[in-house]
Amino acid sequence: MRWDALFEDMEAQLAARQRLELEAEIAERALVDSAGVQLADRLRGSLGLGIRVHLSSGRAFEGVLSHAGSEALVLDEPQHQVLIPYAAAAHYGGLSRVAVSEPSTVRRRLGLGSALRGLARNRARVTIFAGHGRADSGLHGIIDTVGRDFLDLAVTRDGGEQPPANARQVIAIPFSALTGIRSVGAAGG
Repeated sequence: MRWDALFEDMEAQLAARQRLELEAEIAERALVDSAGVQLADRLRGSLGLGIRVHLSSGRAFEGVLSHAGSEALVLDEPQHQVLIPYAAAAHYGGLSRVAVSEPSTVRRRLGLGSALRGLARNRARVTIFAGHGRADSGLHGIIDTVGRDFLDLAVTRDGGEQPPANARQVIAIPFSALTGIRSVGAAGG
């Protein structure tokens, strides 16, 4: 009987050691796997959830996450949608722990410029928040053109209609200064 007890004890110790080694390997693999997760993947895993995005400017937006692209996300607010470049965010609240990679190579290539060109093509009235490090009331207008790293905004009065072409003020805004673009509606409607 003493031999049986000795062998059972040795088997239990070996099983415990193997279980600890397996748990350590699983933990190590989880760390390695999480090292490859990108912010956009975490955001895609949170699609449909209500989240809060705190910007480096001090402003915060809250809404349902409806899109997570390669360089920006879209939040659905009760009355509007807000496009927020990832570079403008200081931190996020309410994200799921799930990460979902983007299967489409085309979507992976579509960046902030693509979204802005869509707004320009639709002649959508927007409010643009720009300038890191300070909260502002926003610039109202219609995106005229979109370059590689900037946009031209035809400024309007506080969300009003576009002024006549020869009287409008057009300002250039670098993408790096953008902290948020809130849709106001289609021009003329």
